[in-house]
Amino acid sequence: MALTQEPREPVDFWFDPLCPWAWITSRWVLEVEKLRQIETRWHVMSLSVLNEGKDVPQKYKDLLATGWGPVRVCIAAEQKYGPEVLGRLYTELGTRRHNQKQQYDRETIEAALTAAGLDPALADAADSTEYDEALRASHKDGIDRVGEEVGTPVISVAGHAFFGPVVTPIPRGEAAAKLWDGVLAVAQTDGFFELKRTRTREPIFD
Repeated sequence: MALTQEPREPVDFWFDPLCPWAWITSRWVLEVEKLRQIETRWHVMSLSVLNEGKDVPQKYKDLLATGWGPVRVCIAAEQKYGPEVLGRLYTELGTRRHNQKQQYDRETIEAALTAAGLDPALADAADSTEYDEALRASHKDGIDRVGEEVGTPVISVAGHAFFGPVVTPIPRGEAAAKLWDGVLAVAQTDGFFELKRTRTREPIFD
């Protein structure tokens, strides 16, 4: 008699490929997938959308201006192929940006699309507003679960949503699973809202 496999808990993860902290958190969640019965479902949010009209330093404004292209391309890929391609496209984009220190120019985006097995012509979406309505809708879906005063990533699991965790370096092995268990315990506590301390390290991508 065949044993039935325990179903995996869906974990919805909203990311912006521009954010180094979201990248670290995403690699942590993939590590947790090896040790806990979870399955990540990827969604797009946008720091460029989140910070529209806000008084932020010029250096950050300049960075956010480069953020429209990759999220538009992610939405275009999702519309053409389905949401299941977002995880591998995010991996290809994020590896180039955060590990290899490449900029999100046309060449980088095309290379990421090709490596993910997707049409490199989708890079055209980076300079088009055609996908902005869908981008904003995906962003709103994530941000509505946690409120405006957060960033990326947003994670939703079992009816509980939260921003973060913000951590560096990437937790691995049992340390990753232990952090997951703790984050779930906090997120599922009725009335719990915030736990924070000043960051004293830059992102470490190992």
